[in-house]
Amino acid sequence: MRPNLKLIDITNVDWQHRAHFFAVSAQIMRHILLDRARRRVAAKRGGAAPRVNLEAVADIGSGRARELIALDDALNALTKIDERKARIIELRFFAGLSVDETAEVLKVSPDTVMRDWKLGRAWLLAELNEQKH
Repeated sequence: MRPNLKLIDITNVDWQHRAHFFAVSAQIMRHILLDRARRRVAAKRGGAAPRVNLEAVADIGSGRARELIALDDALNALTKIDERKARIIELRFFAGLSVDETAEVLKVSPDTVMRDWKLGRAWLLAELNEQKH
């Protein structure tokens, strides 16, 4: 069975700049990692999910898979509250963009990115701690 990767049709994308490419890449990487984490957690519960070897994706243990799923849930909750902060977390964490590159993608100042990065991370940490209890 082939993995169900949610990719975009790159022939129809109007790449605006290098940072835009990384922004789209962050979303794709997030989905790849989450799909793999969900399959791994399902397999640990006796699911019959096929094992897929993705060379480009680091091996995620079942504990790390649960953490990644919890992070995604928290990031989705943050998106409902403050979409820009969630986007900044996604760009910096999943795509590894710098502050300046993130500012370029979102068309905001680097100071705004740093402020939202710090506040977004603090919110996510509190949310993840809440999920544990």
